[in-house]
Amino acid sequence: MKKLKYIIPILVLFVSCTGNTIYKAPDNLIPRDTMVMLLTDMHIAASARGTKNKFNKKGVIYMHFVHEKYNIDSTRFDNSNKYYTSIIDNYEKLLNDVKQNLQDQGVVIQKEILAKDSINKIEKTDKKDVKLEIDSLIKKVHEKRLKKPNETQEEEE
Repeated sequence: MKKLKYIIPILVLFVSCTGNTIYKAPDNLIPRDTMVMLLTDMHIAASARGTKNKFNKKGVIYMHFVHEKYNIDSTRFDNSNKYYTSIIDNYEKLLNDVKQNLQDQGVVIQKEILAKDSINKIEKTDKKDVKLEIDSLIKKVHEKRLKKPNETQEEEE
């Protein structure tokens, strides 16, 4: 009987802690594909907060731009997010799609950076080549001027 006093509360505790609550879909639920794009942009906006923008400002909050882009408010997002998180298996797939989108965008950005770097490298190389050609021409002209006047006349004939 003493053991039963301890087992019943523990059993009730375990049963009450396992909440498999799946919320009812809200009336204005954000569609899954839009939610993936929205979360992708939200992650980008959140990470951009720690970097300087083109005006050299750091700590700018870009989240309101994301809300404007998708024409949603924070309440609609919270309700939709609560619904999607209640179905954990689907939410995990949703987050994997977000992760894949971020990786794909990262690859595109890396390619753009490499393309700009290669263009800059080519421009620098071309400028160096032109400068070397100009320097060699200047050197030849300078050498001709330093030669004696008789030697330059003989070369011209």
